[in-house]
Amino acid sequence: MNWDDFANWSKHIADWGAQYHKTLRDRPVRAQTKPGEISAQLADEPPTKGEDMSVILRDFEDIVMPGMTHWQHPRFFAYFPANAAPPSMLAEQLVNTMAAQCMLWQTSPAATEVEGVMIDWLRQALGLPQPYTGVIQDSASSATLSAVLTMRERATGFSGNRDGVNGKGSLRIYCSDQVHSSIDRACWVSGIGQENLVKISGSGARYGIDTGALEAAIEADIAAGHTPAGVIAITGGTGVGASDTLGPVLKIARKYDLYTHLDAAWAGSAMICPEFRDDFWQDVDGFDSIVFNPHKWLGAQFDCSVQFLRDAGPQLDTLKIEPEYLKTTGDALTNYSEWTIPLGRRFRALKLWFLIRSYGLEGLQERIRNHVAWAEELCSKISAMDGFEIATDPILSLFSFRCPGDDAAQQRLVDALNADGRIYLTQGAFEGRKIIRVQVGQFDTTREDVMAVCAVIQDVWGQIK
Repeated sequence: MNWDDFANWSKHIADWGAQYHKTLRDRPVRAQTKPGEISAQLADEPPTKGEDMSVILRDFEDIVMPGMTHWQHPRFFAYFPANAAPPSMLAEQLVNTMAAQCMLWQTSPAATEVEGVMIDWLRQALGLPQPYTGVIQDSASSATLSAVLTMRERATGFSGNRDGVNGKGSLRIYCSDQVHSSIDRACWVSGIGQENLVKISGSGARYGIDTGALEAAIEADIAAGHTPAGVIAITGGTGVGASDTLGPVLKIARKYDLYTHLDAAWAGSAMICPEFRDDFWQDVDGFDSIVFNPHKWLGAQFDCSVQFLRDAGPQLDTLKIEPEYLKTTGDALTNYSEWTIPLGRRFRALKLWFLIRSYGLEGLQERIRNHVAWAEELCSKISAMDGFEIATDPILSLFSFRCPGDDAAQQRLVDALNADGRIYLTQGAFEGRKIIRVQVGQFDTTREDVMAVCAVIQDVWGQIK
């Protein structure tokens, strides 16, 4: 392909993309294909000779598109959103075209410096104080792993990387039982181990960690000869939106000199609205590490996760490695590859710059406020349906419900809704029962789209009950 062909096909794909988004409501939200159906249509062997792009794109339409779940569909209410606002997509097109590897300042100075400014813009937007710096990670999972590795190194006097963790004793990490599975995986990968992740039950209106039980667990571990290393708190857990009361968690962590990490991957975006901070963000400025995902609710195309650090030193001491071929000379510079696990880095900051400038904080705040209000309204409608119950009340724009019947009935309804295709919901589990989750957060959803959930549920339930 020459560059004239590239330009022509790029225009074709841009037109296709605009039409795709304009007609998303006409498509089923979730892919309706069966396992193996897509792969059966692909050639068994790679082609010997090149093929024309027109043929490749035709096969894309015929083979790939039927097997795609449409995350940008305005009636996507499953999991959490992976939003991609149009300005963010345009920025990604530029990034993909330049194809720079932005691991060091010198490998693309603009990428490093724009990232630093975007971190500070978001720090201000979320109401965090001046000492916080940060870095753009690929996902909250990587940020959490970075924090857990830092907990490990700090608790071992920064000797774990050098000596390994054998002989270091049982390092203990503490969290709520409502945390995301990425916390478990971080303990696996870091060598701490599942058995040393101590999960404490939640309580109260937002299912936050029981701080009395947290302190008791720490005391018991110390008495047993274990080494407490860190505490992971949550604001807006994946299951039902569970949120810890941050101040009391921090007080206990400080008492025992533990490193703290806050997982606000989803709900952190809502903190650009000052009115939510009193309930969810009080005392946040005491945490050593905080992660939130602009690629969820804020509208930045995946992948774009921001980790704030109150003091970057411990994480740099944990992750920084500087072979001769990566050394830089001259003035002191920020090399973000030293802040993260991967060496290679994409220019993720550009989409934040495009996004925030295009909508402004006011435009982004309006969307989030609408989503929260619409979720509360929808929750009221579902609660009024005969035999339906609200399992967990709205926490920001997430709530859950149950239809009449046992756990099997809940799964039957979820499966029927997703086979219907008009909306997409997912099941969950809470307090030993299966629940049906609803989260409102897709970037282009409207009140009409959200209220349609109730009508679709009634329709499908009438067919299967």
